[in-house]
Amino acid sequence: MAKRFERLEQILRMDPVADATEIYRLTAAYEFPWDVTRALELALYRTYAVPSIGRLLAETAELTERTQKRYDDTSLLLDTVVEHGFSGEQGRTAIRRINQMHRSYDISNDDMRYVLCTFVVMPKRWIDAYGWRRLSRHEIVASAVHYRTLGRHMGIKDIPETYEEFEAHLDAYEAAHFAWDEQARTVSDATLNLMASWYPRPLAPLLRGATLALLDDPLLTAFRYDPPSALTRTLVRRALRARGRAVRLLPPRRSPHFARQNWEIKSYPNGYRVADLGTRPVPGVRGCPVRHAEGTAGSTGRPA
Repeated sequence: MAKRFERLEQILRMDPVADATEIYRLTAAYEFPWDVTRALELALYRTYAVPSIGRLLAETAELTERTQKRYDDTSLLLDTVVEHGFSGEQGRTAIRRINQMHRSYDISNDDMRYVLCTFVVMPKRWIDAYGWRRLSRHEIVASAVHYRTLGRHMGIKDIPETYEEFEAHLDAYEAAHFAWDEQARTVSDATLNLMASWYPRPLAPLLRGATLALLDDPLLTAFRYDPPSALTRTLVRRALRARGRAVRLLPPRRSPHFARQNWEIKSYPNGYRVADLGTRPVPGVRGCPVRHAEGTAGSTGRPA
């Protein structure tokens, strides 16, 4: 019978720099697939509290009128790189699509770098709080290296070197830039409604309250949400820690679980091509200033 910590032992035998993406794949697809999904949802969500990001997302209408598709495409594109690596055909196609979309808008390097920081910092914070074990140093280093590599492929400048630098930059950027913005609040509300829509309708208020209970005070303040009660926060966080303790008792996962297998992904019941994912902005419409040529390379993904 497999041992619960055997994959961690495998990770610790690997090089956290040279094998960074493979280690991150083992962490995200075998050790903590549910936790990484939840953490990245909250990572992207908190970026809306930076007004320049929240306003742009509101102007494009992608997260207010096509919320499910935008959620699906973002998850699938990011996870395609994790599943297939930076050199694989599908991984290269996913990066090309990400770049084609971002270059269609006037997005500052500072905002792009901040979003990248959330991908590194929020999963560690979530897993250390609610996972069945804490992340090892190998996994922390590998995550930082993986996302540094992604950032370089996206043309982001002045990327932090270490996890500690990613974390310091994230905290400083949020302290300087989190602020109220009416358009950003509409994006936040649309995202909360999407998450609630995945469950039976009578549970929506409960799920919204549980999600708000996971948000820190600066984020609640930026969106002008009423803080949940101390009791609600305690119950939600205890429930997540209890889940982590229960998972610890389970045998290790024998096969990977990628984002395309998540039941929350609903836009492509008949499969998808990586090259077809994401938006294709029209110049002058919804805040898109320029047109960029679209590539045609790509391959097919099939959600399980």
